Amino acid sequence: MKIDGVCHCGFIKVEGEADPGKTQICHCTDCQTGTGSAFRVSIPVPGAAFKMTGQPSLYLKTTADSGKPRLQAFCPKCGSPIYSTTPGDGVQPSYTVRVGILRQRDQLIPRRQNWFRSARSWVTELASVPKIEKQA
Repeated sequence: MKIDGVCHCGFIKVEGEADPGKTQICHCTDCQTGTGSAFRVSIPVPGAAFKMTGQPSLYLKTTADSGKPRLQAFCPKCGSPIYSTTPGDGVQPSYTVRVGILRQRDQLIPRRQNWFRSARSWVTELASVPKIEKQA
């Protein structure tokens, strides 16, 4: 499916082709810290299918929870997370794009949860939390 999106301020724009069946939630502590939330929702996009306008700021996490280095890309103006990737020459690029910036986010339903052992205990109880349609 074709995907496209933009960061919060509009400086970074992305587009690509992705398999919606590969949408995933990550509960690792790096993703919790990087989002300021309980988890991150992402979708892999092959490098050949990924296009971006604007230059992101990059942060190299030398040892992620997976044990591998991960390069994190953010908008330098508003701080929106854009993607992560594995750094290095000779590596076939693939981008793990943050679903929150994509216009198709309603269609990108997570099909897998990674690092669930790090999930906050209350995540599975969200259905029972009272809901308010907009901020009171």
